Amino acid sequence: MRREPKKLYLMKTEENWIIDEYQEYILNKDFPCVAARAAVNRNQIKCMVAEHIACPKDDAAILQFLYAFIDEYRQSADLFHSAAIIFKNTEIPNEKLFDTFLWQRLQQLSNLDAQQFKYDARVNPDPNSPDFSFSLKEEAFFIIGLHPASSRPARQFRYPTLVFNPHAQFEQMRENEQYQKMQNIVRKRDIAYAGSINPMLQDFGSASEVYQYSGRQYNQTWQCPLHITHETFKYNSAA
Repeated sequence: MRREPKKLYLMKTEENWIIDEYQEYILNKDFPCVAARAAVNRNQIKCMVAEHIACPKDDAAILQFLYAFIDEYRQSADLFHSAAIIFKNTEIPNEKLFDTFLWQRLQQLSNLDAQQFKYDARVNPDPNSPDFSFSLKEEAFFIIGLHPASSRPARQFRYPTLVFNPHAQFEQMRENEQYQKMQNIVRKRDIAYAGSINPMLQDFGSASEVYQYSGRQYNQTWQCPLHITHETFKYNSAA
């Protein structure tokens, strides 16, 4: 009697489902950020699912994941690469709490990174500087925070998420005269999606990008809690 070959069924894990949900969220036809959509379509968003955004136990694993992403990104000539850290726990009742957790995680990642690497010399390590950008493995990043309690509709994702976007990509687009066009498209789409532009938006070099990370609208007395401990190269604004 002839035996039928065994069929192998690949079962999705919880992490797979969460990553799929994140990609579907970005691919929503009304989602404002066309660069993020391009990254998903090109399979250039790398995702890691961690536990709770308030818990430090995954910090070392997150850092290693981001280091691997940096190594891969540096080998590519293509634009639109991102790395997303998605946290399973969805209990984020308000923007202020998410903001607190975001800076806690970035502080711990920065502290760990400072044990091995210097700061990216192409950006300023002072969070108050208009030329600041967050650095890991000497690679600068612009961070975008997503969570269910965000006041910005484009940032309302069910799972708290930190998206790391290599800063050099924005500079490459500026050099190619692509940045302004893409920025205008995203802002027009954001107005159509949310009814208004994000009041925290500023161009790099105009105000510190830390005001844009969490999506929360800060008042004039707010001070960024991030404290950079890296040994630094001399910052070169012309680099």
